Amino acid sequence: MSETIKTDVLIVGAGPIGLFAVFELGLLDMKCHLIDILDRPGGQCAELYPEKPIYDIPGWPTISAQGLVDKLMEQIHPFKPEFTFNRMVSSLEKLEDGTFRVATDEGEMFEAKVVVIAAGGGSFQPKRPPIPGIEAYEGKSVFYSVRRMEEFRGHDLVIVGGGDSALDWTLNLQPIAKSVTLVHRRPEFRAAPDSVNKMYAMQEMKQLAFLVGQVSGLAGADGQLASATIKGGPGGDVEVPCTRMLPFFGLTMKLGPIAEWGLNLHENLIPVDTEKFQTSVPGIFAVGDINWYPGKLKLILSGFHEVALMAQAAKRIVSPGERIVFQYTTSSTSLQKKLGVHD
Repeated sequence: MSETIKTDVLIVGAGPIGLFAVFELGLLDMKCHLIDILDRPGGQCAELYPEKPIYDIPGWPTISAQGLVDKLMEQIHPFKPEFTFNRMVSSLEKLEDGTFRVATDEGEMFEAKVVVIAAGGGSFQPKRPPIPGIEAYEGKSVFYSVRRMEEFRGHDLVIVGGGDSALDWTLNLQPIAKSVTLVHRRPEFRAAPDSVNKMYAMQEMKQLAFLVGQVSGLAGADGQLASATIKGGPGGDVEVPCTRMLPFFGLTMKLGPIAEWGLNLHENLIPVDTEKFQTSVPGIFAVGDINWYPGKLKLILSGFHEVALMAQAAKRIVSPGERIVFQYTTSSTSLQKKLGVHD
């Protein structure tokens, strides 16, 4: 059994909100350790759409999801956070002195005075479409997210789905793929109207194909796709050559073991107060998409605000009795020193 890792604040989730929590907590001299189920920082941003642009981050008219994660990592570097990746938090108990003991599914033990849940929608898994034998192709020629666009260059690509992800990647990958066929069970979409209009315009110009129907079968050997059968169209079954497939059937969000921590839950989300974003258990906070309160907006922007207030409350638990002086990074030389501005 490995020795217990001790820290001031244990953050569950290393997405943008969890990363910015390190900054706000660090300004108040709290040491952070982050645990994430993925193999690197960034959460859903890095996992599902690293190259997709985000337009509503203050001061950045446009920044890619991965670009935002990179900037956040740069911003928190002075505070030297520690990370444990590829782990799910499995259990939590509160010790007599008020400290929380947290275990991972691989048996690591952590102790912290404060726990911050910044786990987005929980641990998320792409929904597997009901296509016979698809498992044999997963990770080789069937993918549920786009890590690197270059991996699709020169391929005959079939994209399945009717939401924003399907339409966005149809438009973004069309210029580099050998061919793109979008498949959706009906001609109406749940995606942004502008994206749908662009797709139909490209179809008119024969730059891509759009088929109404569903994928009913796959052909190929050794995990490499050769073709997909589409059924449900007016002309009967159609066989489409394809060497790569991207099915976008949404995500299954699961709170996982967090649901067993004795927290009050609201429709699989964690209710918090709007003063400090504390859960029903003192010392456990929830920030970002995983929390709920009246008027909640699931925006990265909102999560950043939640983290700033949470940090003030966390400081009172980590350093009871210590006077907290509110300071601005623009004018406080002590904060600037922490950030390495005057090094």
